Amino acid sequence: MKQIATDTAIKKPATKSRKISKNDLRNNVAGYLFIAPMLIGSAVLILFPIIASFFLSFTDWNFVTGLGGASFVGLDNFSALFQDSIFLKGLTNNFILLLVVPFGLAISLILAVVINKGVYFKDTFKVIYFMPYISSTVAIALVFQVLFHPTAGPINQILMALGVENVPGWIASSDWSLISVMIIIVWTQIGFQIIMYIAALQNISAQLYEAANVDGASKWYQFFKITVPLVTPTTFLLLIQGVVHTFKVFDLIIVLTEGGPANSSTIPVLYLYQQAFEELKTGYASAISVILFLILIAITFLQWIGQKKWVNY
Repeated sequence: MKQIATDTAIKKPATKSRKISKNDLRNNVAGYLFIAPMLIGSAVLILFPIIASFFLSFTDWNFVTGLGGASFVGLDNFSALFQDSIFLKGLTNNFILLLVVPFGLAISLILAVVINKGVYFKDTFKVIYFMPYISSTVAIALVFQVLFHPTAGPINQILMALGVENVPGWIASSDWSLISVMIIIVWTQIGFQIIMYIAALQNISAQLYEAANVDGASKWYQFFKITVPLVTPTTFLLLIQGVVHTFKVFDLIIVLTEGGPANSSTIPVLYLYQQAFEELKTGYASAISVILFLILIAITFLQWIGQKKWVNY
């Protein structure tokens, strides 16, 4: 009897496999139908072009001749790129262009602190700074073509009225054209960055600043020891966004300078467009896109590794 009782006690009910009900199946199908437009759009407009670019970068394809005219050339496109002085110049310009990211973030954070604490009509200032970010890039470039005119532009006219003799050539000078582009990028991006920083500042507890005031900490000490560390997650987000943006600045440069003078403001994405749609070298242009893709992946990977040492969550 004891053995029977023991056997009965250790017996467990058999588990039945859960069957998907019609309601669950209907919900799953509805969910997939809702995401289908975005999924298909992303596959057609993003995933497929990326995969196609990798394959085409190993060919000498010209899209005018059709796919039948493509022939495999191996790594010839890549070896030719690293001997191409225009591409190397554009790549150098693009890395110089990265300097606008930390410079713009520093200005945005300072302005955000000022607007958040000591300025009346905060919403008005937010709109004023945000307007360039949502404005047409082509319109902005056309306006700055007038402002940066080397002789008749308002900026140089003011400088000459103030007694400056050797005024900058701005977009007409090979020494100043890239700097002109950098100034415009900072001006257009600063509004979005300020809005993001103000949102981050409002999440910082006021008790931290009150305790610092009681201890006699200066405003600068509070800024560097409380504000800067606690907004590092936002800084990290804006850093990635800014780096990616500098590698895809196209419309601003092509309208403002067309990469000139003497390729002083050209960058790889502009050179890619010229090779693909003006020179009709689709395979060569695909090799440029692959290199840009790999550079962005490498920079983003390094940022993700580095953020563990300076981002405070």
